[in-house]
Amino acid sequence: MTAIESPCILVCSIDMATGYCFGCGRTRDEISAWIEMTPETRRAVMAQLPARLETVERKPRRETRRARMARERGAV
Repeated sequence: MTAIESPCILVCSIDMATGYCFGCGRTRDEISAWIEMTPETRRAVMAQLPARLETVERKPRRETRRARMARERGAV
């Protein structure tokens, strides 16, 4: 069995203004179809995620794994 690459960081909450997940930037439809997508399609979606995450209206209340890793990298 092959592992499926995923941008999920276990912060599963959708921004109602943009429709993107606060944690990964995917839409509900993309999240639900992720397993069925081809690797090429998943990579195309993942290429869009950084720009999407910049557009979310509010940030989650708790520190995400992505934010913690960025903070720790900055401290090194």
